[in-house]
Amino acid sequence: MSHAAEVRMSYLRLAYRLAAAAAFFIILTISAFSQEQVAQRSEQRPLAHGSSANRNEPGNFDFYVLALSWSPSFCEAARERDPQRVPQQQCAARPYSFVVHGLWPQHESGFPRDCRVPAPRLHRGIVDSMLDIMPSPRLVFNQWDRHGTCSGLNAQNYFDNVRKAREQTVIPAQFQDVKSYLTVTPEEVEQAFIAANPGLSRSAIAVTCDTRRLSEVRICMTKDLRFRDCDEVDRRTCRREKLVMPPVRGG
Repeated sequence: MSHAAEVRMSYLRLAYRLAAAAAFFIILTISAFSQEQVAQRSEQRPLAHGSSANRNEPGNFDFYVLALSWSPSFCEAARERDPQRVPQQQCAARPYSFVVHGLWPQHESGFPRDCRVPAPRLHRGIVDSMLDIMPSPRLVFNQWDRHGTCSGLNAQNYFDNVRKAREQTVIPAQFQDVKSYLTVTPEEVEQAFIAANPGLSRSAIAVTCDTRRLSEVRICMTKDLRFRDCDEVDRRTCRREKLVMPPVRGG
């Protein structure tokens, strides 16, 4: 083969390689563009019912959970974690028993949270008015930010509902003045609340616990604060055979 022919063949091979590379690049570009279009269409697709956007819309919920915390358990656990950082508002000398942890809007499955960020300002007068049943300003502020903003109510009406829910829930007599460590089963606690509160069913209440102590009693209520069943909450009840309830301080 002549030198000129070899040069032409070299140029042809180079041109072929460049063309192949260009074609490969075009294919990759088209593929990436197509994937981006699919992603964009997915992002623009209307959110289905129950999506995070709709679920966190203030006032869009199905029922409330009234969470009643056994204060002696909370304080004992706090002392075990760090004796220097025990919450003094709740864990000092005053003999708290069941206190309100919160009134939480719920969906039939899951729950909304932090529905307005930043949350509307909470006046100090409202905070102070709740300290007899929610014994910590920090707790009151936190519950308004996380859960109250999802109620669709203003702060005054929301905390009026918190108080109303607590006042119409009767604490069983055996848990009103616990003077020594009490050993119970979750079923015994539930049954005691059911007996003390006509209309409350086994499917409307759940007991929560830590490794050995009773933590909370959670009661489901309609938006107008009547007892109602709540299967998902009920399924989360504590499964331990025995629990302890530390005594009320001063007991």
